[in-house]
Amino acid sequence: MIKMVEKEPSKDEQIGFHKGAMSTLIKERQEMTKIIGIVDSLIKMHYDALKKLGVDLGKIEKDAKDIKGLEENL
Repeated sequence: MIKMVEKEPSKDEQIGFHKGAMSTLIKERQEMTKIIGIVDSLIKMHYDALKKLGVDLGKIEKDAKDIKGLEENL
């Protein structure tokens, strides 16, 4: 019987793997931030339109305050 021996990656390979993962995750986070900015803008647009139409936005404002960062847009 032949036994397979798994070789542990070298330190340089491990460093490369983690650096690559960090780079990818940072880029993903930047894209998520862009998406959140777009969504916040759309929320503000609809909020302003409803306010202009005279809709009571008390519940929406209360819910928005529970969401970190959204409060600033309202």
